[in-house]
Amino acid sequence: MVVMADERPSWTDERLDDLSNRVDDLGRRVDAGFAELRAGMNARFDQQDAKWEARFDKQDAKWEARFDKQDAQLERLQDRMDSFQLTLLLFFGGMIAALIATLTAVGLAAFA
Repeated sequence: MVVMADERPSWTDERLDDLSNRVDDLGRRVDAGFAELRAGMNARFDQQDAKWEARFDKQDAKWEARFDKQDAQLERLQDRMDSFQLTLLLFFGGMIAALIATLTAVGLAAFA
């Protein structure tokens, strides 16, 4: 004949306290492990950020040098365009003054 024995251990206060202490200890170890992992990850991310920051700073310096060069070239071109515009203004101003003088001379000669 088979007898089903209900052999559950009895949980005394002492055993429950022991289990509670072991679970608390396990929780502290897990928290410490995650904290260590998080610190390592943060250190690696900080290291990677520093590398990227250095690369971007280097590239920014290159771009700034190129833009400074382009700005200087555009400034020289603007100076040349200003000189050309002044030359055209003086040339066509002289042409208009000569035309007016010629028309005035012709007009005065016609009435004289």
